Amino acid sequence: MTASLAALLAHQGGWDEVLLIGGPIVAIAGLLILAKRRVEAAAADVSDASDSE
Repeated sequence: MTASLAALLAHQGGWDEVLLIGGPIVAIAGLLILAKRRVEAAAADVSDASDSE
């Protein structure tokens, strides 16, 4: 099974290498976008709370 998987991934025109590099980059970018949204939401909550006082 392992040999057939290695043969499948060997020399596939570069798409597997693209996934090995692009996958983690996309995952990290997604996490950064999520973190930015959470920070902006928290900042908006703090600013709303200080405005209401």
